[in-house]
Amino acid sequence: MDLRIEKTRRSIASAFLELRAQKPLEKITVKELCQKALINKSTFYDHYDDLYALSDALEEAAVAGILERLPHPEYVFLNPAVFIRDLTLGHLAQQEQIRILFSGSRQGNFISRLKAGLEELVWREHPEYRDDPVKRVLVSFLIYGSYYAYLDNKDEVDLARLWTVLGAVSREIQQMDHMGK
Repeated sequence: MDLRIEKTRRSIASAFLELRAQKPLEKITVKELCQKALINKSTFYDHYDDLYALSDALEEAAVAGILERLPHPEYVFLNPAVFIRDLTLGHLAQQEQIRILFSGSRQGNFISRLKAGLEELVWREHPEYRDDPVKRVLVSFLIYGSYYAYLDNKDEVDLARLWTVLGAVSREIQQMDHMGK
């Protein structure tokens, strides 16, 4: 990619994140974003259709950053405690950006984007599990359960203990699947 294009996109993203930290997406205008990024409106529109497209692109990049930090997506079944640890560490690495991007009306977008991306990774690794209802429950539990358990308990429970507990619960779900066969 052209260095000027990359520099312009970084400038737009940086200005957007500054504005987004101060107010909801719906209250930001292209004009004020362009003033903060020191670009013309036409330059903005050369890169994005509107502010929602910019927000979507940054949200997608934030989730991709978490997914890239998952060295072993197959651990969702093989070692759920390590999978949850890696997922949490990926989230922590981008915590501030995620907090800014996914606040207000965009709050629900984070977990749904993360779930979709994780499912894509997991089903790519284990296509044979895609139509297995118990495996789908396990993946949903690990994604939603670990995320909300982390949010609810991050200040009161040691993360290593939380990973251990969530891993044990996940193994129990897997054992129920094996008992039913």
